[in-house]
Amino acid sequence: MAALDTFLNIEPIDCTYAGLQKDSLKGEVAVITGGASNVGLGYARAIAWAGAKVVVADLNAEAGAETERVINAENGPDTALFVKTNVTEESDIKNLARLAIEKFGKVDILINNAMNMRLNGTILDSPISDLDSSFAISGRGVMLAIKEFVPAMIKRGHGVVTYSATQFHYCPPMVGGSIYTAGKAAATSIMMSLANEVKNTGVFVFCLTPAGVARIDFSKMPPMPEGKEKPDFAMFGMPGFHGLIPPESGGAAMVYCILHAETLHGSGIIITDAFEAMNYPYPNPATVRKNESRRLSDMEMTMAFCTMGPGFGK
Repeated sequence: MAALDTFLNIEPIDCTYAGLQKDSLKGEVAVITGGASNVGLGYARAIAWAGAKVVVADLNAEAGAETERVINAENGPDTALFVKTNVTEESDIKNLARLAIEKFGKVDILINNAMNMRLNGTILDSPISDLDSSFAISGRGVMLAIKEFVPAMIKRGHGVVTYSATQFHYCPPMVGGSIYTAGKAAATSIMMSLANEVKNTGVFVFCLTPAGVARIDFSKMPPMPEGKEKPDFAMFGMPGFHGLIPPESGGAAMVYCILHAETLHGSGIIITDAFEAMNYPYPNPATVRKNESRRLSDMEMTMAFCTMGPGFGK
């Protein structure tokens, strides 16, 4: 069976088009949570393409096993390992670490990506259990994985930890709702605090916001709440793309960021900034616009939630 003869909704991957080297991550071992679908799957395939071993952690056993098969078919036997994992359960994270070490001997890269996109309701219309679940996945899950994998990285003086972040509050027409972004905000705070805790250890920490990355099969989307229509993602017109950014391109951006993790340490970057830095060969270059983002100081980061609006200004 060919690697792309699969239900995973993927396209061929070859990151040389983005200026990346085939063996740029050779010798590295990466754990990717939520790595069996969408952008997490793109991360896993791109990192494996770049020469690393990958451990895919996901709740979906069928998709996870297929992800392992596809990555091994693309890159050779024993490149990928799937471990069914509920990131909110400490026993599952410990099992993930145990199996990763048994298989590959170490973990150099931790990509916290797992989240439940269905936790995207509004504050007033959502049960408190949804908020508990959002924090459990994004907050508790991220901290459990950090505590399990980062100490060994510090001991070896080598490692990269990253998180798929999003906006810290819901703002239409952004994708994701109030409950979803609350969990994301908690995890982003954990990551930025960790970056300060591990300074000068050889472990580098950053966040990547994969805004607009998706290949959506609308036939498999759950029904929208009454009174709401499915978003027209083609209308987003992501700069440089015809609509959404393919997960394979998102994976290429992640590889680039991992290779430049020391520069990114203690900061967050939106994916279009990563594309700009790597001189990504856009399929629709006429729409590219220069981003206006800048790196914030530690104090600005600390006070970001205090300066979220105009205050007493006009």
